[in-house]
Amino acid sequence: MRFQQLSGLLGYVATCRIEMAQLYSRLQTEADSSRVKMMLEYFQQHQKGVAEKLENYIDEAPKRMLDTWYKDITFEDFVKRCQETVLTANMSEEDVLELHLDLDNRLIELLKKTAEHSSSNEIAGALNDLVRVEKIQQQRLVHSSIRMDDM
Repeated sequence: MRFQQLSGLLGYVATCRIEMAQLYSRLQTEADSSRVKMMLEYFQQHQKGVAEKLENYIDEAPKRMLDTWYKDITFEDFVKRCQETVLTANMSEEDVLELHLDLDNRLIELLKKTAEHSSSNEIAGALNDLVRVEKIQQQRLVHSSIRMDDM
């Protein structure tokens, strides 16, 4: 995908989060392990929450910031990736966590790349703040997943 305005890019990231939630829902119905199902349910709810927060961010961000134009910001078809992702029914908690981190890091990298190509320090700072928040949320999710293993 090619993005021209920041609003389009952020909207796409929110859509990608919803697609991740749908992927986790689909995998949950296919998983054999009750622990994996519980983990997928947790990841699904987390992605819905992240998408909602990002949509709220878009609603509250200054229009001049969202209308910022970019040149040469391209990204894979993430929605297609989520729709085509398959894990076996005997998937492990590690498989699910590895998949999640791969997908999550792709979106974080897109935000970082956009920040690096921003023409103003204000917009770069706002995007870097988003990256920082995303990384903190990722760490919390990983820690929560590890605590699930201890149960």
